[in-house]
Amino acid sequence: MKLEEIKEMAKQHNIKVGKLKKADLVRAIQAAENNEVCFETGTADICGQDACLWREVCV
Repeated sequence: MKLEEIKEMAKQHNIKVGKLKKADLVRAIQAAENNEVCFETGTADICGQDACLWREVCV
């Protein structure tokens, strides 16, 4: 997913995009959706989020 698409998704969750980096935006979206905040934290093996939208780019 491109950064602009991620920014748009963040805005839909009322997240202030500002100068946040991609990983920070994804984690903010995960939190807003009440999901495990684990993007690029090195826990992809154990996060249990196999159907996660970000899974493909996280592992």
